[in-house]
Amino acid sequence: MFINFWYAAALAAEVKQAPMRRRMLGQDFVLFRDSQGKAHCLSNTCTHRGGSLSGGKVIGDEVQCPYHGWRFGGDGRCSRIPSLGRDASVPARSRVDAYPTIERYGLVFAFLGDLPEAERPPIMDIAEFGADGPLPGWAATTQFFEWDIDFQRSVENGIDPAHNEFVHPTHGFSYANEETYQIKPLKIIDSEWATGFFSEIWVPALPEEQMRKASGRSDAGYIRSGTGHHGISSVWTFINPSPTMHIYQYLFETPIDDDRTSLYLVNMRNFLIEPEHDQRMTTRNEYVAFQDRDVLSELHPVVTPRSQNHELFMPSDQCVGLYRQKVAQWEARGWRIDTGAVRANRNKIAYAIPSPARREQKGWVLDSVPLVATSATAAAAKAERVA
Repeated sequence: MFINFWYAAALAAEVKQAPMRRRMLGQDFVLFRDSQGKAHCLSNTCTHRGGSLSGGKVIGDEVQCPYHGWRFGGDGRCSRIPSLGRDASVPARSRVDAYPTIERYGLVFAFLGDLPEAERPPIMDIAEFGADGPLPGWAATTQFFEWDIDFQRSVENGIDPAHNEFVHPTHGFSYANEETYQIKPLKIIDSEWATGFFSEIWVPALPEEQMRKASGRSDAGYIRSGTGHHGISSVWTFINPSPTMHIYQYLFETPIDDDRTSLYLVNMRNFLIEPEHDQRMTTRNEYVAFQDRDVLSELHPVVTPRSQNHELFMPSDQCVGLYRQKVAQWEARGWRIDTGAVRANRNKIAYAIPSPARREQKGWVLDSVPLVATSATAAAAKAERVA
């Protein structure tokens, strides 16, 4: 699991003026809206005696701890400690970590890391989704899943062109076992935060008359499809059943723990866009998604191997290999959480994902989650000890 990325924390409609608990990256957070409707995300652990802020209540623009009534604003600052009296000075160290939030695509995203704004990786873009909803000519549905899988395994599944023919027989790839079957060369696209590909894939005739009319295609043939990852845990998939019929899917994955993941699927379509077709589309998406879940839940080892030497890659795994290269780069920047250390201390130490404010203020009550040491982070830690 990695810090310093935007993660989908909740459906926007779920976040209300009452605290809700959400677990991400192996840590607990509290989400709430203030009196102006702005969504906030804080570390869930009160800095007094470890109370769970999500078990409290929202008073005005602040969340109040249920244990001793300490109040924290959306910026994480403590404004009141009742036991000290109304006019008492509040220690600066009482502050909890607060994380930047953005509402987009009907989701609340939280930036879980300490990078300043100018250095943060962007959220995956959905070009067909405007500020107020889907653009004209498009319809959107959003689905939520929570599965016992490793998020990196799931991302790699999404950018793997060779699994479709075997995992998703409903796609119609009934030719996978024929001697002529082969993955065509991939057209790779690559950028600082993303890797993907486009390819030509064989599909059968569309089974439903209504879908055939919508697409203008009735026969089997090749279609252009593409998929890729954005950042550490987002995946896009472009399916074009015909030159004018488009299904664009955007999957935002948020690790809950080492082996549990929340998935938010935003599905865009430019056909049958009337609301009465939404249920039909979500049912189809769910059917396919569960096929992926069933395969991923049985992978061994559960998490992605740290070395490619323990797997045998094929040319069709090119995009997966490029994703792993980027993951290695982000680990080299000191962004990977040392989950082993977190697990070893889970009953003894309360950790927090470091927030941007930690670069401005020292002396925090909660320890920052331990990160996998790199040569750079080890040198910085040594310099800090010497200082």
